[in-house]
Amino acid sequence: MTHIRIATRRSPLALWQAEYISAELQRLDPTVTTELVKIVTKGDKILDVPLAQVGGKGLFTKEIDAALLDGRADIAVHSMKDVPTELPAGTAIRAHPKREDPRDAIATISEGGLESLPEGATIGTSSLRRIAQIQARFPHFKFTSIRGNIQTRLSKLGFEVDAVILAAAGVKRMGMADQMHDFIDTEILLPAVAQGTLGVQTRDADDVINALVDQLNDADTVVRTRAERAFLARLEGGCQVPIAAFARLDGDSLHLKGLVGAVDGSRLIVRETTGNRSDAENMGTTLADEVLAAGGREILEALYAEG
Repeated sequence: MTHIRIATRRSPLALWQAEYISAELQRLDPTVTTELVKIVTKGDKILDVPLAQVGGKGLFTKEIDAALLDGRADIAVHSMKDVPTELPAGTAIRAHPKREDPRDAIATISEGGLESLPEGATIGTSSLRRIAQIQARFPHFKFTSIRGNIQTRLSKLGFEVDAVILAAAGVKRMGMADQMHDFIDTEILLPAVAQGTLGVQTRDADDVINALVDQLNDADTVVRTRAERAFLARLEGGCQVPIAAFARLDGDSLHLKGLVGAVDGSRLIVRETTGNRSDAENMGTTLADEVLAAGGREILEALYAEG
């Protein structure tokens, strides 16, 4: 019998994700027992400041990494869009189960999509990625930072904001899709890197657990995630930067689209490429170099200079 302690954030969505992985592990091996190790991260503690102003990478993962490294937990479950591209030595993301809907979802006072909102409407989001892309198409919208879990953010609709944008994967996992009024096409709003994808992190030396966790992998999700995260890694960006990427698979053909944007929407550097799935990481790196050369470097340098 194997007992596995699963490190997770305390939010309702994070707990759902950890319970999902727990159930999958027990499906693979009915002798497995699990318990959740609930951890509060820096990103969870600082709710009155936009994440982009907090700074630093690993806002939602450092404390979980520590629990894994000091032996309080055996594995950790993450939303991959929150995970830095560099992990602590001795650990790795071993598995990516099948990806959930990668799109962004919106709830509005008008009960429609972005196009239904009146001029000057206020959108609640703390994502610079979302703000940059929406500003480019709808320069008359205003934005205010809202933080907290899905329920908290939706509670502000009609009071503090005219619309709330959330990751579709989260609202679907929480059974709240019926509270959304539109799911935004990726051609309009390119997702965060690996949005909708879970990652299971383990210690390299835990052979028994790693053999079990490896079975959680969905091959297509792994390829898409590698391409998107290679793009992010080359840009040296984090989850609080206006960077987006989305990979699609058609058999062995992999299509990758990446973006770096100015927060005010004045410039969006978008490039895309198609290749073989076996070349996923190289495609991500090469596409990032194209974006950097086309003006992405100046945008990111200016953003970092502003803090």
